[in-house]
Amino acid sequence: MSQPITGWEKHHRGHFDDITEKYENVRPGYPSQLFADIFQYATTTATPKAIEIGAGTGKATPPFLNAGYNVTAVEIGTNMSAFLQKKFSGNNFNVITAPFEDAALEENTYDLIYAATAFHWVDAEIGCPKDFRLLKSGGAFALFRANMLLGCNQELNAEIQTFYEKHYNSHYKSSQRPVEKSHEELKQPAEIKRGFGFSDLGSYGFKDITSKFYDTTRTFTADEFVTLLETFSDHKQLPQSNKVALFAGVKQAIQKHGNKHEINYIYQLYMGRKP
Repeated sequence: MSQPITGWEKHHRGHFDDITEKYENVRPGYPSQLFADIFQYATTTATPKAIEIGAGTGKATPPFLNAGYNVTAVEIGTNMSAFLQKKFSGNNFNVITAPFEDAALEENTYDLIYAATAFHWVDAEIGCPKDFRLLKSGGAFALFRANMLLGCNQELNAEIQTFYEKHYNSHYKSSQRPVEKSHEELKQPAEIKRGFGFSDLGSYGFKDITSKFYDTTRTFTADEFVTLLETFSDHKQLPQSNKVALFAGVKQAIQKHGNKHEINYIYQLYMGRKP
């Protein structure tokens, strides 16, 4: 029996390359405390070296450069890579344009490897052992992601959901409504796998495994929120007619409610250390 399509299949992972500007303009950044917790966890040398997996447009890159890391970004897209190189020109930064699984990198060399809402695109059975080999003893592997939950306006959520049921669920054959996830639920192996592509870093030899969570709310206008949806792989893979109708409905609903859509986020940090 064939697997149902989701729009998140790994062969779609290069799709961000043709929406570079949209991605840079609307994708949210990450809480400053998240980076502070990574730096506290990671052991560093005088000139620490880091790898960023799936760097995109560098939404998570500046804190590591500012902290003194020499960062090697591994990015599959040529447009994204060019954007990164221009954005961080003059810093201790370089880009390898390749899937992480194929990138030529020196083993036992890096103090930190991190990925920001990107590691689910990597084949974990290749990526996790490779991370382990690339890190020095004591080096840290830090994965973090933004979990977008429901909006704060329940009436608006319900109106938006009617358009999803008609134009999204009809294509992906899903009857599941979005649900809020708690910190405890997000720590479970099934949710770790959904978010990062594997169930437990411990199974790859990592130790001192820890999870942290950060709750925030972000506010979008109708245009901003629709542009954000355009950067999601599942939405981008919708048939054009479904996509146009869905986005028009969502935009109209948000405009009706004061052109403001407040969204709850849980930012999730998951880390392990090479012994």
